[in-house]
Amino acid sequence: MTGHRIARLTWLGGELRAAHVVWKREMIHLLRGRTRVALTLLQPLLVLLVLGTGLGALVPGNYRTFLFPGVLLMTVQTPAIAAGASLVWDREAGFLREMLVAPVHRATLLLGKCAGGATVATCQGALLLALARTAGIPYDPLLLAALTAELALASLALTSLTALAAVCITRLHTFQAVLSFALMPMLFLSGAMFPLSGLPHWLLLLCLVNPLTYALDPLRQAIAHHAPHGGSTLSAWPLGHRPSAAVELAVTALIAVAALTVAARRFARPD
Repeated sequence: MTGHRIARLTWLGGELRAAHVVWKREMIHLLRGRTRVALTLLQPLLVLLVLGTGLGALVPGNYRTFLFPGVLLMTVQTPAIAAGASLVWDREAGFLREMLVAPVHRATLLLGKCAGGATVATCQGALLLALARTAGIPYDPLLLAALTAELALASLALTSLTALAAVCITRLHTFQAVLSFALMPMLFLSGAMFPLSGLPHWLLLLCLVNPLTYALDPLRQAIAHHAPHGGSTLSAWPLGHRPSAAVELAVTALIAVAALTVAARRFARPD
């Protein structure tokens, strides 16, 4: 093995260790913040039980089954926002400056942060899968594994998008205001709460360019295969225009990669 290759492997090992340290920091925050995790899960739980019951009589089939993928997306959305907010907070508190003096590439630190945020979001979403039976969804191991994998991809995409916002917005209050303004309409326009087939064309165009639409519908399609008589058969897409789950997952992955790439390049710039 040549000296150049040894040096390259040594450099790569150092970058991976740095990313792992940042990822581990997010895991420590998850394990120490059990109360915060419980409060984070409370809102989607109330939406599922209260809104699902209240509107169930207005929607054919089991509305809770239709609503459950949207509740899962709500669950992973909150820790994804928190990952971006912590990046802005670390910058204001001065901790980020201490991280940046480490002899590693800045993009490595950002990748570790996004990986940690996506892992936290996936773990919280997986916890909510324990309530699948209340939505008329069977505890099928293959279904639960598919939902967890799709949640992981959706979490990575959401965390990457919030990280992109975090590297562009330097003030915490501004970041929180922008994300609160943007993410709630994105959630509603993804088909999380109601089918999109009855919306006017101008709103449908917004749904088609909404990243959350492509992250949500694969969850619903996976559930529809195992609960064919539930509300999950109500497509969020207009009738006859529903793409396959593989296409939607590919779009979600592309969004995640694009957001990570742009955020990493922006983050790598010197202050």
